[in-house]
Amino acid sequence: MSQNIRLHKQMEFILEVDKLKEIFRQTYTTKKIRPENSSEHSWHIALMAILLSEYVNKPQIDLFRVVKMLLIHDIVEIDAGDTFAYDKQAKKTQHERETKAAKRIFYLLPIDQAKNLQSLWSEFEENKTPSAQFANALDRLQPL
Repeated sequence: MSQNIRLHKQMEFILEVDKLKEIFRQTYTTKKIRPENSSEHSWHIALMAILLSEYVNKPQIDLFRVVKMLLIHDIVEIDAGDTFAYDKQAKKTQHERETKAAKRIFYLLPIDQAKNLQSLWSEFEENKTPSAQFANALDRLQPL
């Protein structure tokens, strides 16, 4: 793949994920003026991971991997929307909607980067590795 095509695909992805700023969540900003958007949420928990990693007693946690997971885990909401935790109807189709969104959005990138982000997203969703477990714990803690 030529450098021009690669760069074009990367820029297309960067423009696409800017839409995350328009996806509003159920939680509000600190002053309770407006709901936070998904990009604010992702930035905030990525920063939390950096600051709170000193409390993790598992040497197998890869902090850079955790931060990458946290920055990309909600990108699927661009297509799938933010599924409210207590919306039983939406929960039924959440996995299918998010998987479809992940494929569309991540594969805007060059194939090597697409596979990498898809893998990180899947790892976060499966919540089996120590890094994914730390990332998921922060994702549950952040709205508090």
